[in-house]
Amino acid sequence: MIYPNSKKETVVDTYFDTPVPDPYRWLEDDRSADTHSWVEAQNELTQEYLSEIPYRTEINTRLKQLMDYEKFSAPFQEGNYTYFYKNTGLQNQSVLYRQQGEAVPEVFFDPNTFSSDGSTSLTGVSFSKDGSLVAFKLSDGGSDWNRVLVWNVEDRMQMGVVLQDVKFSGVAWQGNEGFYYSSYDKPAEGSQLSGMTTQHKLYFHQLTEPQANDQLVFGGPSLPRRYISAGLTEDERFLIISAANSTSGNELFLKDLRVANAPIVTVVDNFDKNHDLVDNDGDTLFFYTNLDAQNGRVVTVHASKPQPEYWQTLIPEKEHVLSVGTCGGKLFANYIKDAISLVIQYDRKGKLEYEVALPGIGTATGFSGKATETTLYYTFTSYTYPATIFRYDTVTGTSALYRNSGLQFDPQQFESRQVFYRSKDGTAVPMIITHKKGLVLDGTNPTVLYGYGGFNVSLTPAFSTGNIVLLERGGVYAVANLRGGGEYGEAWHLAGTKMQKQNVFDDFIAAAEYLIGAKYTSKEYLAVMGGSNGGLLVGAVITQRPDLFKVAFPAVGVLDMLRYHQFTAGAGWAFDYGTADDSKEMFEYLHRYSPLHALKAGVSYPATLVTTADHDDRVVPAHSFKFAATLQELQQGDAPTMISIQTNAGHGAGKPMDKVIQEIADRWSFLFHQMGTK
Repeated sequence: MIYPNSKKETVVDTYFDTPVPDPYRWLEDDRSADTHSWVEAQNELTQEYLSEIPYRTEINTRLKQLMDYEKFSAPFQEGNYTYFYKNTGLQNQSVLYRQQGEAVPEVFFDPNTFSSDGSTSLTGVSFSKDGSLVAFKLSDGGSDWNRVLVWNVEDRMQMGVVLQDVKFSGVAWQGNEGFYYSSYDKPAEGSQLSGMTTQHKLYFHQLTEPQANDQLVFGGPSLPRRYISAGLTEDERFLIISAANSTSGNELFLKDLRVANAPIVTVVDNFDKNHDLVDNDGDTLFFYTNLDAQNGRVVTVHASKPQPEYWQTLIPEKEHVLSVGTCGGKLFANYIKDAISLVIQYDRKGKLEYEVALPGIGTATGFSGKATETTLYYTFTSYTYPATIFRYDTVTGTSALYRNSGLQFDPQQFESRQVFYRSKDGTAVPMIITHKKGLVLDGTNPTVLYGYGGFNVSLTPAFSTGNIVLLERGGVYAVANLRGGGEYGEAWHLAGTKMQKQNVFDDFIAAAEYLIGAKYTSKEYLAVMGGSNGGLLVGAVITQRPDLFKVAFPAVGVLDMLRYHQFTAGAGWAFDYGTADDSKEMFEYLHRYSPLHALKAGVSYPATLVTTADHDDRVVPAHSFKFAATLQELQQGDAPTMISIQTNAGHGAGKPMDKVIQEIADRWSFLFHQMGTK
């Protein structure tokens, strides 16, 4: 490979008397002419390389066939209308429809009309309680910086001004007068993808007023918090404010909106655990918490004394991780049992009423609704079960099929199997392996090992149309539930944070060794894939065990562990990672595994396709730029290192469908080409 020239500069940082060179620091200026030219040259080389793979077009065509079917969301009721999302097949963005009674559904809001290339997406919808007003959050190009517009539901006319620069925020209506939302001060022009966002602010927006007049409710310089969110109880009696400085642990505050000039009362005043309001019955509040219950529990308390010392346990902690929803006066405990859903319905007194009979082993979501509703709709999926919508009756505890997936796919040809393997320290780790039935275990099956392992995120079974191409061609898709995730509660999460982070990499390496030992694959046919924190995971394991993998796909990876916290929302990730400024020990630990710094000359690394987004303002593209440049400089042997700048490869929505399809086709083409099979 003849790579584009990546100039090197003399930049050295000193951490606790240790000098650390950073010769590609200039790539952190993602708006400079030099960076732009480098990115263009890298993308041109990548596309030239991919275009020579003979079956790339064939894979693209097959993906287009698979994805061209009608897709529906579960319906939901607001005011006089039932709403649902629908995509006719290859539309860039799903369209919001509404229906009154048995009338023919009509288009209510079509985000495809807001941009010519399909990159503007609808990231959130919030209706006022009576359903007469609705707020839409829109993102351009997948950016976390959103704008909010409000419509009158009946005539679909815009109400008031369009709010700008709203980030990491919901919309919480108070009557029809206005709503609460959160944002930061916008970074200076030219640094939107790198400027730090540290002080979140909660505002109240009066519909009749300009945004400049919005009232600061919480946060800002007098009470600096990195993340602030707000919600109202369904009866609009209480405002609940959650505040946090990292991605784990939050404070909780309460305000009684029916009392004039009521103060904001502190419910929880530390960041040690996670808490959230579930519901209320008048003065009785229902909270979810993992305080004194690492897997979570539900407690009740009187609003006059809402602090933890007055909490009463309603649903006690169990051996499985808990999340909670409400509908029709019922509580739905959605447990994760070895990464698989188990749903139980309770009454308001904590009495078990029903265990929901799910259609199989997989993931069930959507157990929520209004207090007046006795019917809810949930979605069930697994690695071999396309997303299917069911209707559930809260009175009888019975489910019925509401809408099948329209995907032309025969799940009987494939199978998923959960295994438990031992990590380096003996910890048992679950992994689900999916492939065609009758697969021959001879070590020659192209295999993709996927993982995340961080931020208390649980990887539960979910169907992916894009993976069908891999499975149809005799490939194997394996997902490991690594420490650092949330599959087994807080202890599992903490076991993969800060100076325990190596456990995550050891778990992933052990998963690869299991797949090889069981003859699913071999190092000549094994690829690793992950995004964001999962991109860090991929970068770490290929630098620690380059001999174990043939291909690597780090997407929007956090790859420079010494500087990640100096950009955008990066400082909020310190709960999981720690920072190089914390202590000499923390610096040395991060420096040792940081993928950018762990690359060494003279090593044959796997063929690597680095993907990052051209509009991702959460994981700075420079992470991927610097990692790719260094890998290209040091790579030995014939395995290529390519970098693909994609349309929102990261966290938001906003990908035009043709680009989604092409990017998946590029990934599988690169994979099969490197493994010498199609």
